[in-house]
Amino acid sequence: MSRRIVIAGGHGKIALLLERLLADRGDSVAGLIRNPDHRTDLEAAGAEALVVDLEKSSVDDVAALLEGADAVVFAAGAGPGSSIERKQTVDRDGAILLADAAVAAGVRRYVMVSAIGADEPTDDQDEVFAAYLEAKSAADANVRQRAELSTTIVRPGGLTDDGGTGRVTAATKTERGSIPRADVAAVLAELVSGDAAAGVTFELIGGDTPVAEAVAGLTG
Repeated sequence: MSRRIVIAGGHGKIALLLERLLADRGDSVAGLIRNPDHRTDLEAAGAEALVVDLEKSSVDDVAALLEGADAVVFAAGAGPGSSIERKQTVDRDGAILLADAAVAAGVRRYVMVSAIGADEPTDDQDEVFAAYLEAKSAADANVRQRAELSTTIVRPGGLTDDGGTGRVTAATKTERGSIPRADVAAVLAELVSGDAAAGVTFELIGGDTPVAEAVAGLTG
């Protein structure tokens, strides 16, 4: 059954991989992007490009773009080199805005791309990275407590551009490790197929378990 999936941060590396996976299997997929120049990259991946700036938009603005969606994915981020302020306005506030908009639009399924260690900042991290983890933790907590949403929070380890293996380790707690972005995208594609791992926050690194099996084994 074809589903409608909307991805915030639609031009990110994971998002573009996910868009192609979803389009190839017959889903209708759209990406929220701030820069209209990125439209052609999304279209090449089989996705519709919806131009909106999460830092400047209202709940109603975003909710209008989510109408008819079966699931939303928050894969946006301020990115490397961004300020502490933008960790708050994008990584935290953008995720919360998307959740508000999903509730307003009646979209129940919400999948969040977070970060491993989001609830465990340590003293040896630099100030900006600590702010990033704090922003992720705050966003996760806000979205997780919403009864109107069926939420899954994915916390990948260090991201690489290696080819996907189709095998991962997914658990409430894992060792620190890395994972190809392609395998993160494959996990997200599995999650938005339905309500697998609803209510679950889990860490994700490379491993030996096939993606579908790993996701099926996650329970709240």
